Amino acid sequence: MLSRLFAPKVKVSAHCDLPCGVYDPAQARIEAESVKAIQEKYQANTDQDFRTRALSIKEQRAELAKHHVSVLWSDYFKPPHFEKYPELHQLINDTLKALSAAKASNDPATGQQALEYIAQIDKIFWETKQA
Repeated sequence: MLSRLFAPKVKVSAHCDLPCGVYDPAQARIEAESVKAIQEKYQANTDQDFRTRALSIKEQRAELAKHHVSVLWSDYFKPPHFEKYPELHQLINDTLKALSAAKASNDPATGQQALEYIAQIDKIFWETKQA
């Protein structure tokens, strides 16, 4: 009798860990935009103290961007997404590699490449949210 009293009345399910709306590629894009902006500021400034600090911040931001992309890959995107978008695994891998390259480089072109990959993930992400 107690088991019936405390048994769940409603069964719920979700395709992600938490209700959607928690995931958004914008987080990765914002961090990647910071990486590129820091690379540009680094190039425009010769003060060694500024450059040292810029490198540290750029590397932190690149890691945060990588984290946000990885979370989308591991927690948001599910098998039906990968079936519909077979290029998604490679795109995410390319994005993570581009962010690693931007982390290691002071060339704003590397930051731009990461942003372009993130834009592709963003497009797919919003298409999956429409479905």
